[in-house]
Amino acid sequence: MNVTRRHFVAIAGLAAVLPPSLAFASKAPTDRDMVLDDPDAPVLCNPKGDVTVVEYFDYQCPYCKKSYEMVREVVEQDGKVKLVMKDWPVFGGASVIAAQAVLATAKLGMYEETLDAMFHTPAKLQQTDMEKALAKTGLTFDVVGKAVVKNQAWISSLLDRNWIQASAFKFVGTPSFVVGSTTFAGVLDRKGLKDAIAKARG
Repeated sequence: MNVTRRHFVAIAGLAAVLPPSLAFASKAPTDRDMVLDDPDAPVLCNPKGDVTVVEYFDYQCPYCKKSYEMVREVVEQDGKVKLVMKDWPVFGGASVIAAQAVLATAKLGMYEETLDAMFHTPAKLQQTDMEKALAKTGLTFDVVGKAVVKNQAWISSLLDRNWIQASAFKFVGTPSFVVGSTTFAGVLDRKGLKDAIAKARG
């Protein structure tokens, strides 16, 4: 099967009314757990870290691309931070396809490599840009497309949860962060991220 754009599934319909229990003020621990410890959300760095940093991002977001290396460096240098990456494709169809493609590679054991490659693409993604990013990891658009189709329900469910969480936190764009139990709607610079981690740890 030759997989093209039309084979990539769209995000399922989102709830029209966002449940307030998703906010951190909630007394329902499972909601907070799904933000910090969703078993399907990709984790980088130290999975047993004493502080969890969650980033809601879009591969077409220029601020996400600009801060990507910095975020990785800060958490890796700390050594005791769990970094949870949550796709929030707010920039349209190309963002959805990129998110689906990279998430599918998690099922192929190639998530971190394709995440990195996809972040080093032009801000305005075309299919050729995605194909080049995947090629850097030794994958093809066709192989990844088949993985997307195979894992359609898993990917859609995860993207739905990410979207609902970000909306419940009233985030207005990417990147946005949760560090420990504090939300940050917008870009964090190096000092801001380090301070947020220190505060969560303290």
